[in-house]
Amino acid sequence: MLKKVAAINDLSGVGRCSLTVAIPILSALKVQCCPFPTAILSSQTNYPEFTFLDFTNEMDKYKEVWNRLKINFDCIYSGFLGSMEQIDIVSKFIKENKTSLVVVDPVMGDNGELYPTFTKEMCNKIKELVKISTLTTPNLTEACILTDKEYHDNYSRDELIEIAKDLSGLGPENIIITGIIEDDNIINLAYNKAKNKSYFTAVKYNNRSYSGTGDIFTSIVCGLLTNNYDLEFAVKTATNFIYKTINYTSQFNTDRNDGVMFEIFLGDLISI
Repeated sequence: MLKKVAAINDLSGVGRCSLTVAIPILSALKVQCCPFPTAILSSQTNYPEFTFLDFTNEMDKYKEVWNRLKINFDCIYSGFLGSMEQIDIVSKFIKENKTSLVVVDPVMGDNGELYPTFTKEMCNKIKELVKISTLTTPNLTEACILTDKEYHDNYSRDELIEIAKDLSGLGPENIIITGIIEDDNIINLAYNKAKNKSYFTAVKYNNRSYSGTGDIFTSIVCGLLTNNYDLEFAVKTATNFIYKTINYTSQFNTDRNDGVMFEIFLGDLISI
């Protein structure tokens, strides 16, 4: 029987990100993706125009139906959460599913800056969510926010490992710090608290950036961990997948908001 992942995120009609990528990727990895929408958009928010339907008022009712149906989730996976209320609902949902693997992508900022919609109070709420996760996948900016460190460029690998260890001290068993630029490479650091072991995965950085690659990365890791693959394999697989999709997409003159053409490479995940 396939395992179930409750994927909590927004759904955009155009723009490969959030649930739009999580559903096919988790399905390719032979996991049943159960979408738990936070908002529905015509197009993701980096486009010059989009419609936005806030799903917050439905979220409690949505999860309560799942509770009454006694649906057991092998994994709960949360992405962007746009309000204090949404964070509280997700926290409650996690606590109601005590046996689930919990993956929290603490989407708060990038390049040393908070996203405009985030406040310090919301960041503290996200930190509480991270404390009850099994795995958290911040970028370097978010890792610094969560550990109350000042963001700067050019961290040494030893410094990055210390940040990962500090993050694990909040509660998660596994940490992945994503998208770190090191010379001409982009690296991801994974850290496992039980083994006190760190893994660096590096690929060449071609100076191209597309929306939604973080969602693709975390979806792959989530699906593999749910199916009991180890952390190192999951990170290497996700890193290589992103590298291939960016290189392929960069051959075409597409809008970066469209995201990467991951569909071309789904067969790589199906064959795992």
